[in-house]
Amino acid sequence: MDENHKPIHLSEELGAFIWETVKVVIISLAIIIPVRYYLIQPFFVRGDSMKPNFQDKDYILVDKLDYRLNKPERGDVIVFRYPLDPKEYFIKRIIALPEETINIQANTVTIYNTQNPEGFVLDESYLPETQETVGTMRVKLDANEYFVMGDNRLFSSDSRRWGPLNRSYIAGRGWLRLWPLNKIEIINDVQYSPVK
Repeated sequence: MDENHKPIHLSEELGAFIWETVKVVIISLAIIIPVRYYLIQPFFVRGDSMKPNFQDKDYILVDKLDYRLNKPERGDVIVFRYPLDPKEYFIKRIIALPEETINIQANTVTIYNTQNPEGFVLDESYLPETQETVGTMRVKLDANEYFVMGDNRLFSSDSRRWGPLNRSYIAGRGWLRLWPLNKIEIINDVQYSPVK
């Protein structure tokens, strides 16, 4: 075998390997970038505002597609850009919907809407019995506003502090908890039973 052919053969193999690697990277990016920006977003829970249902350092996936097709609902766990600093992301639960009035008083959350003009008290059985919803306020929401609160009502910066959340800030709905491993689960929405 001629020694002069070996370097050409190796460089062809190296070139083919590099080209195949570039193709894999391009195809991977073509799949990952749209998924990351339009379908699913990873999110680390920071802080204790959603205890006991979500802990500090829980790793969840956020469904970004659902709210392009459907409206956010009461009880949904959402991730959104913090209105006072849109570079930060928060996780909270939707408590009141657009054009509703929410009244918080004496550890009770009452919702007024067209279906319930006399109001109904939310049965928040997903909260510990010792949990208190502190604050006294009554807020009427506009057509694109949501009232959100953390599940840890004593230690949550939420709509009680900085006001209603405009829908434009919502990144998506909590979909899947991946960490810690012993708590891997689909994040189910709360179905409220109104208390009259």
